[in-house]
Amino acid sequence: MSQLHTFNFYISTEIRFNHTGFRISSDDIQQTFSNIKYGRTACILNYIGPTESICHVYSLPLAFTRLENISTHFPFIVFDTVTHLSAFDFVSFEHEFFMRISQAFPLLKHFTVRNRHMQHGNCDDNSLCLVIEFTYLISLNIMYAEKSYIEQFLLETKTRLPCLTHLKGDYRELKYVTMNFTRDAMRHNCFKVKRLIVDESLTFSKDFSQYFPSL
Repeated sequence: MSQLHTFNFYISTEIRFNHTGFRISSDDIQQTFSNIKYGRTACILNYIGPTESICHVYSLPLAFTRLENISTHFPFIVFDTVTHLSAFDFVSFEHEFFMRISQAFPLLKHFTVRNRHMQHGNCDDNSLCLVIEFTYLISLNIMYAEKSYIEQFLLETKTRLPCLTHLKGDYRELKYVTMNFTRDAMRHNCFKVKRLIVDESLTFSKDFSQYFPSL
């Protein structure tokens, strides 16, 4: 490849290993790219539980629009090209994590959250937590997230989603968190939803229809 002058890449790998073995660091991986002459590289290495890791290696500046399976440990840099993002971990995502996401991914449009661990923070309706805004987010997938994340995103005292039009989630948990679609503090973030994907085929109530008037 003698004519190659630019090499832009994003490589994501999932690795399973013996938990008693030696764990490499992001610096170890970074060393393997020390002789690349086409530009700078960066690495995000996340250990997910005792026997699995997810490694992201990419050229700088990042030229891609998609980043998959980040965890609570990601570098605080601005990913200003990423519009599609998924997050996954075996520890809970707290309010501060989503605040960092909104700042690090300013153009985010599609977000998938996979986490079955309940949030432990005390950021409730009466708290003084800063409200997070995802200015351009149009699609949110929380189908495989614990019900506290429904509240994290739909409760307007925690999060503002001015452009949300596509929502995917568990119907029974959505019904529970919205108090059978009567909880006023969640109406605003649901108002513009035009497509709702749930895990069951149901006959929706009048309260449900009023909660999602744009469907």
